[in-house]
Amino acid sequence: MMTISLSEAGKRFNRDWIYRHFTYQFTSGNAYAITGPNGSGKSTLLQALSGSMLINEGSIDWHLDGKKLDPEMIYSHVSICAPYLELIEEMTLQEFLAFHQGFKPFLPGLSANDIIARIGLEKAIHKQIRNYSSGMKQRVKLAQCILSDTSIVLLDEPCTNLDAAGISLYLSLISDYGKDRLIVVSSNDETEYSFCGELVNISDYKLTK
Repeated sequence: MMTISLSEAGKRFNRDWIYRHFTYQFTSGNAYAITGPNGSGKSTLLQALSGSMLINEGSIDWHLDGKKLDPEMIYSHVSICAPYLELIEEMTLQEFLAFHQGFKPFLPGLSANDIIARIGLEKAIHKQIRNYSSGMKQRVKLAQCILSDTSIVLLDEPCTNLDAAGISLYLSLISDYGKDRLIVVSSNDETEYSFCGELVNISDYKLTK
């Protein structure tokens, strides 16, 4: 059981508070949607949940089976897909998946070839990723996130650049591999978080004057 607990958490850039007094608990086996207007801080909150961004007030703690985790080790339990995270475009897909697996293994029973087939990119296996379309790149991003053996799956606008077939693939990956994990989706598009049982509106945690 993985939990992320925030108590009175707040984040600011310079003098501007992005969110404040954020008290919430995320637990594995559940899917959460972070909603709110563009620029409201959804991605900022997601980065805090991943352990890659410090908060300015309050606390955030990660527990695995009741044991508190060292913040420096959170990365090994987290996978993330986000528009601001880039692929290594000089690599072929096969090279990239092998490289990725070297520091974050895939779910048990999944090989690189299995993953390539699942995301429908068999014909592009030896192409450099730089020659992929934006939709193909997004499929790769989703695969390296959802199919990594992690307890926490963070998805920031996961259907960016995807056509209808790509969106269907995304939802099937979540359905097949999302059970018993802690999933958080940052989005304003209901299609991207239709499976989420809990909604968190970041605007509810804005500083009011």
